[in-house]
Amino acid sequence: MIHEIRTYDLKPRSVPEFEKRAGEMIEGRGKYSPLGGFWSTEVGPLNQVVHIWPYEDLNARTDIRGKAVAAGAWPPNTSEFIVNMQSDIYLPAPFMTPLGDREIGPLYEMRIYTYAPGDIPKVIEAWGGAIEERQKYSPLEGAWYTEIGGLNKWVHLWAYKDFAERTKVRAETREKGVWPPPSGVSPVKQENKILTPMNFSPMQ
Repeated sequence: MIHEIRTYDLKPRSVPEFEKRAGEMIEGRGKYSPLGGFWSTEVGPLNQVVHIWPYEDLNARTDIRGKAVAAGAWPPNTSEFIVNMQSDIYLPAPFMTPLGDREIGPLYEMRIYTYAPGDIPKVIEAWGGAIEERQKYSPLEGAWYTEIGGLNKWVHLWAYKDFAERTKVRAETREKGVWPPPSGVSPVKQENKILTPMNFSPMQ
């Protein structure tokens, strides 16, 4: 299983119309493969949309995308709004729960860490031993490492009810020594963005 994370930078004030046009076509696109989630940024890089598509493998991705385009089911007519597009292929961590329909947000935090070459396996091992206890405080909705794109990246997606819960959970888990887990390695770069789901996203 692979997950494609697509990130689009949009022109200012164009997110609502992008959401409208994409929403009008998402049902047709879903006939070819399921959508994992679709969000826009609230904090961090503004005017950005992030969508995640699971596929069995790269061959399935190529086949599905080709059929959807040929049928006119995708993409939506939004090119006039897009300033930049980025696509990265990720592998899910072994402890990650499959994406699917659920209401657990509506606030999502995506954190993107870049590690030195060779460090990702240590991170996966440390997280695997600690994630069960951490999820008692708030759910981990995704954890991936790059296969194609910017390498040595570790992306994780957390769901919260609101900003207050996020602040409380992060402070409490750190104070109790629950999180972050000791891995013996540290990221060389960290980024984060706060996301809210678009009205057609299966993850709300």
